[in-house]
Amino acid sequence: MESVVLVTGAAGQIAYSLLYGIAKGDVFGIDQPLELVLLDIAPMMTVLGGVVLELQDCALAHLKEVIATDSEEVAFKNVDVAILVGSMPRKEGMERKDLLKANVKIFKSQGAALDKFAKKTVKVVVVGNPANTNCLTALKSAPSIPKENFSCLTRLDHNRARAQISLKLNVTCSDVKNVIIWGNHSSTQYPDASHATVAIGGKDVPAYEAVKDDAWLKGGFISTVQQRGAAVIQARKLSSAMSAAKAICDHVRDIWFGTPKGQYVSMGVISDGNPYGIAEDLLYSFPVSIEGKNWKIVEGLKIDEFSREKMEVTAKELLEEKETAFEFLSCA
Repeated sequence: MESVVLVTGAAGQIAYSLLYGIAKGDVFGIDQPLELVLLDIAPMMTVLGGVVLELQDCALAHLKEVIATDSEEVAFKNVDVAILVGSMPRKEGMERKDLLKANVKIFKSQGAALDKFAKKTVKVVVVGNPANTNCLTALKSAPSIPKENFSCLTRLDHNRARAQISLKLNVTCSDVKNVIIWGNHSSTQYPDASHATVAIGGKDVPAYEAVKDDAWLKGGFISTVQQRGAAVIQARKLSSAMSAAKAICDHVRDIWFGTPKGQYVSMGVISDGNPYGIAEDLLYSFPVSIEGKNWKIVEGLKIDEFSREKMEVTAKELLEEKETAFEFLSCA
């Protein structure tokens, strides 16, 4: 049975890195037949046509069909997975509220299309920034789809955090487990290593014990991960694409196949009923474990005063974003 996978913003640079990974089986497995649906705006259709040509030229055995469209009705029809990459980028001189307003319009429309045309079991992953609030907007605009089916990407930040610890200790990234990104996919996010472990000499050692540099883990480590996107832009004059695409693949693959026992990943999900005192009805990044395509917020993690303060700062920003976005949502 073919899985129907939609990618929006499909003519953009993240999608260009992402589509090959999905099509060749990195996400859903090499034996899963796929239909790829590519959505972008009308002016990008010629470019998108070129992307279709390249996907055809990859000659991939399990890529059964590729559909390129600028119609939401065509794009969202019967999709199993919707990866919403396209969004309005922030332009020079643009106020954050203007950015939120432009994106509310996009994600309200896409949420309504999900509600009307997609399967009710659809898994929706929002990548386009501001990802958390865009995801909440789409969720609110698709009342017939379970809230738990929506998530936003903080896996890139999670991967950045793992990489920083692995570089510090000269170990592989796979040796670093259970870092956490709390909150917003913005510079207020809280990369937390206090529950992380590092495999050293055949056993898992707490990250603080392995690194032996508390000042770095509470300072430079956090700020480096928070500002990494800006550092990439400064160097490349373009935002992260290869690493973003890899993170999307990781995120969706874990939804599909689950997380290894005893390990968790970071994902922006609805905060309702969370055990960490974060306000309800926010799209907030938590540590989650996944089984049977359903995520569960990891419980019982000890939160010290340092962490609590940082978790609240990012929650406050998300609440402000939500309030601004919802003013526009009612009149969009």
